[in-house]
Amino acid sequence: MNTDKVALEGMEFYAYHGFYEEERKIGNRYSVDIEVTTNFEKAAQQDDLSGTVDYVQLYEIVKNRMATPAKLLEKLGQEIIENIFERFSSVSEVKVSVAKHNPPFGGICAKSKVTLERARS
Repeated sequence: MNTDKVALEGMEFYAYHGFYEEERKIGNRYSVDIEVTTNFEKAAQQDDLSGTVDYVQLYEIVKNRMATPAKLLEKLGQEIIENIFERFSSVSEVKVSVAKHNPPFGGICAKSKVTLERARS
């Protein structure tokens, strides 16, 4: 079982997601963290990028998904996971957290956040 991890933490985007139409018009700040489980023994031994998951490509997957509006954070997280599995056959598990900063529900709250963890089926 692979236990090597590659992670990107604190990626920030201004995007137009939200259940309510007004949220999708005004937009908001979002942050995303991802962690993928893979095997990067080859990369560690040979100093070779092809033996690991390229975090530049991980970032591009997240950036591209965040650019298209969705109603739910859960939908964003699931599609990020699906895109990572499609792009990287060596990834066995993905954990992604998507947070909306200052969610608009009339109270003080720094972030609303969902976390999804999926193993390759």
